[in-house]
Amino acid sequence: MGLFDAILGNASEVEAHKITKKIEPIMFDGEVIERAFKVVRDMYVFTNARLILIDKQGMTGKKVSYLTIPYKSISTFSVETAGHFDMDSELSLWVSGRKEPIKKELAKGCDIVGIQKTLARKILS
Repeated sequence: MGLFDAILGNASEVEAHKITKKIEPIMFDGEVIERAFKVVRDMYVFTNARLILIDKQGMTGKKVSYLTIPYKSISTFSVETAGHFDMDSELSLWVSGRKEPIKKELAKGCDIVGIQKTLARKILS
């Protein structure tokens, strides 16, 4: 992730093997990380079973919030791709029990087609 993206809060894709040790303690047996994205200190992780949104809070980042979203709870999603003057893409998820969608920014150049395919496969199959 470049410094410019970090300052803007845009997410960049992270290789799964680089975060496995950090995420392993909250994963169940047989759960596998399929894709992961990082925004400065925060991450969102797509596993074979769920989407995990990780929010590090405070100055030190010692306080961490983990939001698990089972794929069956995602009713709708949308992806807005980056344009010529717009530097980022946006992923929006509508989840059961929430009025407003969860929105995440993705850095230009992220595999937005791959994200759409991953979500479609998880939600529609």
